[in-house]
Formats: sequence, C-alpha cells, structure tokens
Amino acid sequence: MLTVLPLISRDVANLAPGFRAFSIVVEAAPITNPAVASEALVRACKSVHTGDISWAEAHLSAWAEVFRKFGSKPQRTPCSAEALRKRVLRDGSLASIDPIVDLYNAISIEYAIPVGGENAAAYVGAPRLVIADGTETFDTMREGVPAQELADIGEVIWRDDQGITCRRWNWRQGVRTRLDADAKHMWFILESLPVMPIEALTEAGDKLIEGLEMMMPGVRIESTLIEASVS
Repeated sequence: MLTVLPLISRDVANLAPGFRAFSIVVEAAPITNPAVASEALVRACKSVHTGDISWAEAHLSAWAEVFRKFGSKPQRTPCSAEALRKRVLRDGSLASIDPIVDLYNAISIEYAIPVGGENAAAYVGAPRLVIADGTETFDTMREGVPAQELADIGEVIWRDDQGITCRRWNWRQGVRTRLDADAKHMWFILESLPVMPIEALTEAGDKLIEGLEMMMPGVRIESTLIEASVS
C-alpha cells in the first residue's frame, strides 16, 4: 500500500480556521462495475435541482470568502465544487469522463464539497497545502500544447517536491498527477470548512469509499481525517 501523508501548512490553517479534510488512499483493483459511477453522477445531478443539502450554499459561500482572502476572484476561479454545481444548474447534468472521475465528481456535486482525485504514484514526496512564494511551477495545457506557468505570490496551492499539483487550492489540477481509471495508486482529498457539518464530511468520504469498493472488488483503501492546526 502506497503511503500518502498530506501536510497542511500553519499559514493555510490560519487563513481558513477550522479547515479539515478527509484523505483516502487507494490501491486499485480492476474496475468490474463502472455503472456505479454513472448512476451516482445522475443521482448527484438530480440532488442539485432538488436542494437536498441545506448548508450547500453556505459552504460554497464560505469557500468564496476564503478564495478572496488569498487574492483569488471566485467569480473567475471558483472552488471546484461550485464550478461543477454551476455546470449542472446550467446544463442539467454533467458529461461523463471516466468511472473514477465520475464517481468523485458525483460526491463533490451531491455534498457541495471540493474533491480532488490524484495519481498518487506520480507524486514526488508528500502532498502539501501551502501558500505560494511565486516560484512554484505548474504543468498545464495551453491551446492543446503542454505548458508551464508559475503560481501567484500568496496563492494557496497543493504541491509536492517537483511543483504544483493543484492551483488556487482546489480550482485546477495539474497534468502530471491527473487521475484516470488506469491508475494503480489513487489519492482522494475531500476538503471542507466549518459550515459543513463534520458528520457530512465523513459521510461523503464513506460514500466515496463505498462506491470504489463496489466498482473495484478487492480494492484496498485507507482513510484519515485531517484537522489543520492554527498558531
């Protein structure tokens, strides 16, 4: 089992007091039931229109406020959960990508929570959530061509020893560690702020684990609740 020990810097914890995350590490097995993901995605999209989660808007508003604190404009670069839910409200549904991505997108949509899925084997050192100094590089695509860009000074980023893995906290994932159904070692991170009940966070994590186990019988999974410490 590949070990993933995500680290939250004290500066980030001070920026967003009460931030906590549910970390899930997966040693994958062959996918034998991909319909689990597509069915979950359909249910999640329907739940957005029925407003099943009473605290959803408050949670997304709290994320928007945190983004403003580190200089990001949430209207232009919203947190990943808000971006997904806006697409569902606009289009009525969300297009399928692959079973793994569909499953964690479904959890993100249903629970109004940013969920990242990463190829853990592509990491160099531990993933860590830090405030950028502006020298960190990010692998991306620009007009269909591989490109690199630098983080903004003061921007919150996920990174490893090689560079940025996700910009603006959870807005845009990089190419190098991008996850798909072929990955053998996966890492998922569900990120919440205090307005989201802790019971809902653990429920969302458990539902993702349940979906993975149904899709990939024999999968090995370890999960950890991470609560950031402030100074």
